[in-house]
Amino acid sequence: MSHIFPRHTKQSPPVAVRGDGCYLYDADGKQYLDASGGAAVSCLGHNDRTVIEAVKAQLDSLAYAHTGFLTSEPAETLADMLIAQAPGDLDRVYLVSGGSEAVEAALKLARQYFVEKGEPQRGRLIARKQSYHGNTMGALSAGGNAWRRAQFGPLLIDMSHIDPCYAYRLQQDSESEEAYGIRAANLLEEELLRVGPETVMAFIAEPVVGATAGAVPAVKGYFKRIREICDQYGILLILDEVMCGMGRTGSLFACEQDGVAPDILCIAKGLGAGYQPIGAMLCSKEIYRTIEEGSGFFQHGHTYIGHPCAAAAGVAVLKSLHERDLVTAAERQGQRLRAALSAEFNAHPNIGDIRGRGLFVGVELVADRQSKTPLDPQRKTAARIKAAAFEAGMICYPMGGTIDGQSGDHVLLAPPFIISDAQIDELVSKLARAVTAGLS
Repeated sequence: MSHIFPRHTKQSPPVAVRGDGCYLYDADGKQYLDASGGAAVSCLGHNDRTVIEAVKAQLDSLAYAHTGFLTSEPAETLADMLIAQAPGDLDRVYLVSGGSEAVEAALKLARQYFVEKGEPQRGRLIARKQSYHGNTMGALSAGGNAWRRAQFGPLLIDMSHIDPCYAYRLQQDSESEEAYGIRAANLLEEELLRVGPETVMAFIAEPVVGATAGAVPAVKGYFKRIREICDQYGILLILDEVMCGMGRTGSLFACEQDGVAPDILCIAKGLGAGYQPIGAMLCSKEIYRTIEEGSGFFQHGHTYIGHPCAAAAGVAVLKSLHERDLVTAAERQGQRLRAALSAEFNAHPNIGDIRGRGLFVGVELVADRQSKTPLDPQRKTAARIKAAAFEAGMICYPMGGTIDGQSGDHVLLAPPFIISDAQIDELVSKLARAVTAGLS
């Protein structure tokens, strides 16, 4: 009998014993194609010797040093590498252990920034519906997924949520992509004026929405208009690239493709590629300078921030991404994956949309392609597809509640950047079988 508290108490998952490239193996020897990188984590695949050896070498010299007393060489190196490539005037790196921690740090830093600027009335955050920013209380409050929030409502912080930039569902037939993008972005200004812009500290969004909506990218011009609104009203722009960053969408930072730079940026998942738990919050020179010249102390912290072994893994991952040109590979193989999916599902009556950037791809399912009517939630189609894919030897990331937290189904695909053409064909073939089984 297991004493592990599992994610689902009525399921007994197989025991994973080995990983190699794009595959995982359980204790019975069954092979699984990791078509989602876990949760868009394993960008380098499994058993990457470069990263493993880097972590082992770090353990031989220094396993842990508390950042209240000391910094470490790998932490300093990782911060330098990130800032050298970061957009805009991002200048400081706060290393944490995962995405939720990165978002929590971002929210608390935004609040402290305005307190130290002498604007303590600014405490409200504006986010988007159907967003996902993590499972800790602050991050969950920021997230706009109704299903995840429902039972914890009494514990959550009051925040505003506007409609997302979701062209497949919300763009009008008469609108151009650019016109829709401006209209969607202007919802931020409307909400600012409704609650009082002087009370708002920041707007947070994912450049490409991941788990809760299935790789939904913003349309052209959306984030440039968002940036203009943030600047006009003096609020911070926080971009959550926990899932879509670190090369996943075909550029190291996802926001590069939208032509904007945030004031605060959150990354995780691909930064450690699954070899160590690590995330980071990056902030601008102005924000850091305000703290430095004010109290000099960011009133936040966790025991394992800046962990030397985690940082060493991050350094090795970043080096691998660049030296092996894997960000370019993510874009190239992502194009091939989307083309293969389109060829397979082009005439499928229940595939409504195939979208994404790089190796971050979403497939939305519908009851009717013409009307875009979602499938009956009672069918639990996403769960059925997940189970069928797993039985066929593939791990993918289907979710329900795509549209509003209740209706809609999608499959999120985020395989390792090292995926081969043959493995893309395997992925599409197994997904097709799983979709057929899930809809039956």
